[in-house]
Amino acid sequence: MSGGEVRTVLVPDGLEGSRVDAAVARLFGLSRTKAADVASRGGIRIDGTQVAKSAIVPVGAMLEVELPGAPTSPSVELIAEPVPGMRIIHDDEDIVVVDKPVGVAAHPSAGWRGPTVVGGLAATGYRIATSGASERQGVVSRLDVGTSGLMVVCKSERAYSILKRAFKERRVDKTYHTLVQGLPDPIVGTIDAPIGRHPGHDYKFAVMDSGKPAVTHYELLEAFRHASLLTVRLETGRTHQIRVHMAAVRHPCVADPLYGADPRLAARLGLDRQWLHAVGLGFEHPGSGEWVTFESSYPEDLAAALERLESR
Repeated sequence: MSGGEVRTVLVPDGLEGSRVDAAVARLFGLSRTKAADVASRGGIRIDGTQVAKSAIVPVGAMLEVELPGAPTSPSVELIAEPVPGMRIIHDDEDIVVVDKPVGVAAHPSAGWRGPTVVGGLAATGYRIATSGASERQGVVSRLDVGTSGLMVVCKSERAYSILKRAFKERRVDKTYHTLVQGLPDPIVGTIDAPIGRHPGHDYKFAVMDSGKPAVTHYELLEAFRHASLLTVRLETGRTHQIRVHMAAVRHPCVADPLYGADPRLAARLGLDRQWLHAVGLGFEHPGSGEWVTFESSYPEDLAAALERLESR
């Protein structure tokens, strides 16, 4: 194999016992099929010895990979730049918990040129080294650009491996508050409906039989004349899950025109993004093993919209 970039890394603890193709896929952001193809072409070596895709990677070994010459995805660049308004809620040797402002993506992606949580942390001096694509270092869950609130980023490979598994196994408490149009009936309920990419619209998702399982629990906090404030807990973490599920039961998040919200109500409340905020996050700390919880108050625009509703 020739013509590609050669990358060399030490195998981290989190990949102990993994096959070569699985380890390379995680470390360099390739598909497992592409990683296996690299191995079949002789492009993977452990401690200087060429290995097959099924070989097991030993912790601490030197893994040398000759990546394909052609990019596997659109170029994505991590830009370290400060993110105004992003607050550090908690910081230790394993994790950093941030309060993400609206208009900020979790990490860089193709087509996004705005600020990111990962870029903001890099600009502040954080050094995060975990497996996975370099532009998504440490990210185990994401918030939409238009959603504010709590996010956790892992700083070590061990923390990344443990928390990623906890999110996958639904052992993390994710609590949101959202303002929706109308009054849901019942006022306490569960929406269990699979979500997939909308077949006719880019960047939009929908409830569909072919989608992935998605479960949303909600409860009324306060009822207003034209809207209801809900607390929402997620079992799963599908893209746009709360927005899609609330729209599916005909109570879209206020100021979310992508999913059918009334723009007139948004204008009256002075909102230019969906009223949705990640207020709480709880999980078993990957270092201490203790259950930890974090909270975030409403940002100024969402608090002001509630005040306008109350005054009416």
